[in-house]
Amino acid sequence: MSNNTFQSKIGGVTIGGEAHSLSAWFVLALRLMLGYAFAYAGVAKILGPEPFDAQGYLMNAVPANGGPAVGFLQLFATNDLLLQFVNVAVPWGELAIGLGLIFGVMTRFAAFWGAVMMLMFYLGNWDIAHGVINGDFTYMLLFLALAAFGAGRILGLDAYIEQYEVGGVPLIEKYPVLDYILG
Repeated sequence: MSNNTFQSKIGGVTIGGEAHSLSAWFVLALRLMLGYAFAYAGVAKILGPEPFDAQGYLMNAVPANGGPAVGFLQLFATNDLLLQFVNVAVPWGELAIGLGLIFGVMTRFAAFWGAVMMLMFYLGNWDIAHGVINGDFTYMLLFLALAAFGAGRILGLDAYIEQYEVGGVPLIEKYPVLDYILG
């Protein structure tokens, strides 16, 4: 087992550190918590008493919040095709992201889309009364952290999928691009 070090170099700047031996457990807990929260939100929207419809929120709450993306987000409410997309993508996307995280399947892919969704919620729920960092922004960063840590390899199915052999070579070695989806 490695000594729990991590390092990254971007633009000529290298940073690194050592993770505590319990870090894997906290990353797993974070993955399961975010997975449950998103799966629950998706199921609640899918099985709710009324069909999920984002139009009222996009037309009323978004402008009331006064964020920087009001016009962009209202475009989704005023275009029937885009609104239909949002009305399917939000609940089913939340469910898919949640299940992906819970089972550790395509974890980086799920975490990326979770971060995108939280960015859209951040822009729509724009509330900077207490500063620009709020719950939506925090969730976005947590999703990105899950992707960075390869959280699907910690008691997740991604660890097994990556090692599945194709022609005697582990899948992740044969197709390295999958490292952006699995892990």
